[in-house]
Amino acid sequence: MMRMVPIPLGDGITALGVEVKLPKTTLLSISTDRGYIMCGALDVGLLNDRLKDREIIAGRAVGVKTLEELLAAPLESVTTTAESLGITVGMNGADALRLMI
Repeated sequence: MMRMVPIPLGDGITALGVEVKLPKTTLLSISTDRGYIMCGALDVGLLNDRLKDREIIAGRAVGVKTLEELLAAPLESVTTTAESLGITVGMNGADALRLMI
């Protein structure tokens, strides 16, 4: 089952939350027009290495089971392009998304 929900970020800005229920796991992501945060399934190393030319703005939080947890959790890793915007490891998901607007 898949669920898509609006995620208000303040100042009239809304991101898109996506939850995909799979056998024994749930994939979570919240995206803006410029970038996204995602659960532990995101391979930041792949984005930084093999897909570096795409300059993807993304962050990964581990151990999250809901979109609400993804917003509150500290990011465990971020892409180099995200770092260039001031998004850092340890920043919570909601603050990172606001920098992706």
